[in-house]
Amino acid sequence: MISMPVPQNPAEGGFGAVIDAGKAVIEIAIFAVFIYVVLRFLRATRGSGVIRGLALLLLTFGIGFFLVVGTLNLNRLEWLVEQLAPSVVLGLVVVFHPEIRRAIVHLGDAPIFGRFFRRDPKIVPRLLRAVARLSKERIGALIAIEREASLSELSENGITIDAELNSYLIESIFFPKSALHDGGVVVQDDRIVAASCLFPLSQNADIDKRLGTRHRAALGLAEETDALIIVVSEETGNISIASNGKLNHGLTLQNLENELVEVFVRSSGS
Repeated sequence: MISMPVPQNPAEGGFGAVIDAGKAVIEIAIFAVFIYVVLRFLRATRGSGVIRGLALLLLTFGIGFFLVVGTLNLNRLEWLVEQLAPSVVLGLVVVFHPEIRRAIVHLGDAPIFGRFFRRDPKIVPRLLRAVARLSKERIGALIAIEREASLSELSENGITIDAELNSYLIESIFFPKSALHDGGVVVQDDRIVAASCLFPLSQNADIDKRLGTRHRAALGLAEETDALIIVVSEETGNISIASNGKLNHGLTLQNLENELVEVFVRSSGS
C-alpha cells in the first residue's frame, strides 16, 4: 500500500516561522546585551589597557585557532583546548576579580537606568557656593565629578567619605590645615565618596608651565576618563575645568555653572 504524504497546514507552517523569527530576535537581543556589558566593563575600568589587550589577544587567538583546526582537522588539539578552556576562564576570573566586581557595581550606572534616577538639582548651587568661597579665599581644590567612566579605583585609594554633597563639607576638606586637603575629591551623583585621592598626572608637554600639580592631575584624569574636574588655584584663586582631555582655566562662576548644569541636570534628564 502506497502511503500518501500528508500535506502541511499552511497555518502551522506560518506559525512555526513566526516562532523561529522570535527565537532569532531573542538570541540577537541576548548577544547585543552581552556585547554592551563587555564594552561598558572595558570603558568603566580606568586604566583598562591590560584588559583590552588581553581581550584582543584572546579574540585573535580564538578566531585563529578555530580557523586552523577547521582547516587541518586537528581533533586532538581541539580536544586539549576544550579541556583546558574552563581552567583558563576560572584563572582569568580570579586574576581580574577586582575589575569584575567594580564592573558589576557600576552596571547600575548605565544611562538606560539613569532615566529612572534623576540627580538632585540642588547639587549645582552647592558646588558653586563651595568653589566661589574657595576661589575668594585662594584655597586650592581639586574636585572630580564622575560621569560614565567609573572612578572607583581612585576612590578606593583615597579616604572614604560617603557623605551627602554640601558646600561646607567641601570647604572643610580643602582647608589648608585639614588632614585631607592634599589630593582630590571624587563626587558620584549627589555624594562625596572619597577625599585625598591621587589623580594621574598628565604627561602633556604642551601644558602651561605656570600651572601646578593640581592642574596636571586634573588634565591627567580628563585624558583617561570622561570625568569633569574642577580646579581652584591656590596661588591666584582662578577656576579651571578639565574634561575630554582638555584644560580650560581662568573661568568665571557662570562658565562653571553652565558645565555643572550640563552634567547634573541636562544629562540626567535626557
